[in-house]
Amino acid sequence: MKFLPEKIFKGDRIIWVVLIFLSLASMLIVYSATGRLAYREAGGHTTYYLVRQFTFILLGFGVMAFLVNVIPVKFYSWIAPIMLMLTILSLLAAVVQFKLDPAKPTPRSLDLGFFSFQPAELAKISLVMFVAKVLAKRQKTEEELKKAFYWIMGATGVVCGIIFYGNISTSALIFGSIMMLMLIGRIPLKYLAMPVAAGILLLLIIYFTADFMPEWAGRVHTFKERIDDFIYGDEQQAVGTTQADYAKLAIYEGGITGKGPGSSEVSNYMEAAYNDFIYAIIIEEYGWLGGAFVAFLFLILLFRGVVIVRRSNRTYPAFLAAGMVLMLVFQAMINMSVSVGVIPVTGQPLPWISVGGTSMLFTAVSFGIILSVSLHNQKNKPSEEQPVMVNLPDEDQEL
Repeated sequence: MKFLPEKIFKGDRIIWVVLIFLSLASMLIVYSATGRLAYREAGGHTTYYLVRQFTFILLGFGVMAFLVNVIPVKFYSWIAPIMLMLTILSLLAAVVQFKLDPAKPTPRSLDLGFFSFQPAELAKISLVMFVAKVLAKRQKTEEELKKAFYWIMGATGVVCGIIFYGNISTSALIFGSIMMLMLIGRIPLKYLAMPVAAGILLLLIIYFTADFMPEWAGRVHTFKERIDDFIYGDEQQAVGTTQADYAKLAIYEGGITGKGPGSSEVSNYMEAAYNDFIYAIIIEEYGWLGGAFVAFLFLILLFRGVVIVRRSNRTYPAFLAAGMVLMLVFQAMINMSVSVGVIPVTGQPLPWISVGGTSMLFTAVSFGIILSVSLHNQKNKPSEEQPVMVNLPDEDQEL
């Protein structure tokens, strides 16, 4: 891996290599999957979205290099409460904007005039930063862990509650990742069982009462419809093939070795071939072998995340890296599971591969933080073979 300039690409070298392979996969498959979109939105210029994706990938690498080389890990701990407040304000502003603008389809994005973004992407980062800070400061006694649990559940409840109104799957993704991070942070299972049970109960209540809820009640109707389609079959199958059916067809057409680069035909009939179902197009062109390779890249990311956490001799960097890795890997698992028909359809893109704009930059921030923690570990490498995570001696125990 000497081809990576060490002065720029600092931190875990294997993660950098994973990112390069994911970038190559992204550009190859985006070019194939955006043909229909290019004719509809870009005047038939089939390279438009390829160039656009390449530009955001380069910007993303620039963001990661900046974070690794300039921003110290302790900065994220200091800024975490501020970022959390900005996230909540952004989420609320997106909902208000949705209510005031009848032309806006969902409250997922916030339009600031010169650019728009999805506040939920910011929430994934800021909430992990905040939770890692709380967990790092409250590790000495069970009473401190109990207080940490209440602080975390308060912040998570507010953030996920607002996101839930317009994007149930993202809310569930963030909630599940935070629950797993608290488990890593030694929060007792007796505490975690309560919010998990409450979350499951809430989803059940929504499913069984969705038909009685008004149209303004967020995405509850879509939530129920997608589960019903998964269990009983989509009613749209009577008039045409659904997105999930096209994904299955793409996987069937791909077989073991695939049809070859740029040979996708199914993507011409799919609305979300370049985003939610991009993994199915990967399999169509590169077969199960190509799909397995992409999944393997995310497994490598998970493994390197475990290595980074184990090498951390301080709690905050360890929890920070763990949370970021969990969020990225869980999102990838959801996207791939939807494409192969294992779970109901959701709106989760495949990290660093699906077509994206500002979402790519937020993903780059997550990767940049993980790489920063790995560099932090290298600079503060303990003398012992098996480092044990301990609290920072200069951190207060009170939030």
